[in-house]
Amino acid sequence: MNNISRRTFLALGCCAAGAALCSPLASTAKAAVLDTAEVNRLFAELGAKKKAPAALDAWINDPAAQKIAPYQAFDNVWQVGIAWVSSWAIKTSEGWGLIDTTHEPYVDFLIENLHTVGIAPDDVRLVLMTHGHFDHVGGYYRLKPLLKKARFVMTERGWNEAFRYSNESMGTAKEWKMLEEKDVVARDGDRLRCGDAVFTVLETPGHTWGTASYMYDVRRGDKTYRAVTVGGQGLNAIEGPDQVRAYMKSMDRLSEDSLNIEVDLTAHPFSNGLADKIPALRSLKPSDPHPLINRAAYVARLKKLNEGAAERLKLELAKNAG
Repeated sequence: MNNISRRTFLALGCCAAGAALCSPLASTAKAAVLDTAEVNRLFAELGAKKKAPAALDAWINDPAAQKIAPYQAFDNVWQVGIAWVSSWAIKTSEGWGLIDTTHEPYVDFLIENLHTVGIAPDDVRLVLMTHGHFDHVGGYYRLKPLLKKARFVMTERGWNEAFRYSNESMGTAKEWKMLEEKDVVARDGDRLRCGDAVFTVLETPGHTWGTASYMYDVRRGDKTYRAVTVGGQGLNAIEGPDQVRAYMKSMDRLSEDSLNIEVDLTAHPFSNGLADKIPALRSLKPSDPHPLINRAAYVARLKKLNEGAAERLKLELAKNAG
């Protein structure tokens, strides 16, 4: 794969540790199964070189590798997305909330997973989108007409970035569609109610300027825990030192004791080791310790991310000085 321009790189809606260079599915041999460490290594390579490693490109574009059965993470939470992009379904007393839409050509996998869990299209009442990269909002084009009772939510900057990235992709091999109509515009601190559930909007710019994270409660038995889906934690779409500073401030905010976040329901299962915990979640018994309730690990991960961001800030400042 040839090197790509920065404009095309951003238009692709890159994420996590780098950009996913998703191309139309081809009838190639099944990609090799990649473990979490290898996926993270390949994304780091992509972010550094702006060039997709062949193994990563093959893995992302292999339907057999990306299709996974839904699994229950908590009494009120299911993961209904694909292997590399989460879509969290949260049950409320008045239907379901959904976080992120995945992207084409895998939206059919998400729809199938919803059906498997027993979630009908009219059961989805709220779709919270974290930011405007294709892997998180690329399904909006398909899902908006299908989920007729749902409101779709994103920040003002998130909506505008999604429109921009989609428009920039037109006419390229990585073209993706975005309905150019805003539904609900969220702001920092908004508390979005759906039945007995409340989703708190935290604007956390850095990954993109329009990135938001969503905080909500998850249940296990008679206990409730505070969870978050962090909108984005990669540094691949950085436009200068101010954005890196915003990123570091956002990670610090998400670590605050006042939020008391104990559960990290990541937007990318490989980013925090969640992918490796799926077998344990599928066989979890009520008496077992829950593998996702771990505030200390969550805070440590954010701290490590900010250590990397501090190094990136030095590079951005040096670039500007030059």
